[in-house]
Amino acid sequence: MTTGRFTVKPALSVARLHIVAIAAVATLTFGWVFTGRYLWSIAAVSALDWFLVNLLNRVTDQIEDQENEIVGAGFAARHTRAITVLGFSLLGGSFLGSLLLYPLTLSALRAAYHMLGLLYNWRLLPGRRRLKQMYLLKNTASATGFLLTVFGYPLAVAERLPTIGLDTVICSAAFFFLFELSYEVIYDLRDAPGDRRAGVHSFIVVHGERAAIWIIDGLLIGSLVTIGAGYALKVLPWKIFIMFAAPLIQLAAYKTALRRKAISSAFCVNITWIGAALLIIYHFWYLFGLPGAYLQ
Repeated sequence: MTTGRFTVKPALSVARLHIVAIAAVATLTFGWVFTGRYLWSIAAVSALDWFLVNLLNRVTDQIEDQENEIVGAGFAARHTRAITVLGFSLLGGSFLGSLLLYPLTLSALRAAYHMLGLLYNWRLLPGRRRLKQMYLLKNTASATGFLLTVFGYPLAVAERLPTIGLDTVICSAAFFFLFELSYEVIYDLRDAPGDRRAGVHSFIVVHGERAAIWIIDGLLIGSLVTIGAGYALKVLPWKIFIMFAAPLIQLAAYKTALRRKAISSAFCVNITWIGAALLIIYHFWYLFGLPGAYLQ
């Protein structure tokens, strides 16, 4: 769809709305699980923060995005200045709003998240490097960002339920961290040509495709073992344990795509939307009390 010379699809793709969506829904979900409340405004803050980091990421990732033929790469290249001004203006305004509306703890977590985002995207480290270029830190930085927003933001503004102990939060975070990392490495399979050109030391660039596949398998299996052990030890309640379905579905989807040699940009976007959809289905499952919803 176009309006004059303005093309809507590339413009929307610049914000990576699939990542914004899964971050927002995951924040809403774990906020509800831990506090018993639907923290809609905090999910919106999480969505905004992921929108801003991804928006500014398009400015700094132009070499690899164009090499990998990512939708919106050309749009970002043509509108770099406007995107940068918009991103930092929204960031400054939103910080003022959060300072006025929410506990200081949330603003501190947001500051930590955006500092991580700046170090990931921009050449601020010694040697004019960024976290994205650095082996292991490239992937764990993004997963840490998810922990800050999905777990930290809700717990910064609302008390945990009496039935949710710190051990439950830690075990849930370990499960989520491993599962989210599997997304990162799957994305790296798609991005390998551009990452090589941009000097990004992802697992596939350093170790090759076969090793990256083993890493994805290990992360997904590790997430399943973590959530299963947590439930068996009565650290995790059933309503968290039921999330084991997500890594199983992802494992099946990415193995199928591998066999078809179809780890593409569209596939990566689609599995992210599927993850967001699964979380939405999860809420309706509980809302309507469908079979197994209230098992302990």
